[in-house]
Amino acid sequence: MKEGQSPAQSALRSELLAAAEEWRPELHRYCARLMGSVIEGEDVVQDALTSALIAIDEKQQDVRTLRAWLFRVAHNRALDLLRSRALRATEPIDAADEVVDDTIEDPVERLMRQQAISSAVSRFTELPVAQRSVIILKDVLDEPLADIAALLDLTIDSVKAHLSRGRARLREINASAAPNEPVDAKPVSEALARYVSLFNGRDWDGLRALLADDVKLHQSSYPVRVGSADVGRFFSIYATIEGLWLVPAWLGGREVVAVFSTRTSVAPDYFMWLEWLDGRISFIRDYRHVSYVIDDAELILAPPTRRQDAERPSD
Repeated sequence: MKEGQSPAQSALRSELLAAAEEWRPELHRYCARLMGSVIEGEDVVQDALTSALIAIDEKQQDVRTLRAWLFRVAHNRALDLLRSRALRATEPIDAADEVVDDTIEDPVERLMRQQAISSAVSRFTELPVAQRSVIILKDVLDEPLADIAALLDLTIDSVKAHLSRGRARLREINASAAPNEPVDAKPVSEALARYVSLFNGRDWDGLRALLADDVKLHQSSYPVRVGSADVGRFFSIYATIEGLWLVPAWLGGREVVAVFSTRTSVAPDYFMWLEWLDGRISFIRDYRHVSYVIDDAELILAPPTRRQDAERPSD
């Protein structure tokens, strides 16, 4: 029990921490689509969990329904970020011409839900935020209309209106997207190619030499590691894991590293994102412990010719 906490607060904190592991994938599916990025979505999830714990510790919240409350915390945090970036769109509820009839479950209804589930995460940002939230909660997460209304502080009829217009707009967005649009091959940066080469060659000392003195390592809900000595232990842990294979990739325009469990694995298990400063690694985001993040990630792997160059061990 933390100092100053009541037994009830301590029990609630423990309950939240235990349940968070089960709820995180759903929270991420919601936040990633709301933000249009799996990376930013995970940042929102982490912020929401931290805010929830602070609210409990500071006696600011009497939570009766933890899951619904945590979704509201995540939702509000995402909206704050969207507002700060001037991305929030507004649309009057009464502008909706058609209201969804949720009492009818027909093939068309199921098709619209399948469309939302299969839509690229980035496409949701083309919807106004209210429509975006309703579509994700109803069609992706299958939340009841009454719960959606409570979360978004709307009437059920307003939720139905946003759902109808959002579905129609998402259908237009998907229809206008070029199918199987080819992606131009991009050159792998020298810095990332060297990182991948050293890792695949199990040159842990070589990797440690790439770390900036004040490098930071972020791994999900684990405490942030700071400094080359502390972050260097990150590679000591990886040295004990056999078979991992790294491949350069891109995610939403960012250069990242796809991590495969073996060299012959068909799909990556998770990814890393590195930041560089003056040729040295200044920040590492490792998503090993939140592998669900990759489920919605639109990763583009380096073409084979580029990949072979990156995988060649250094001399």
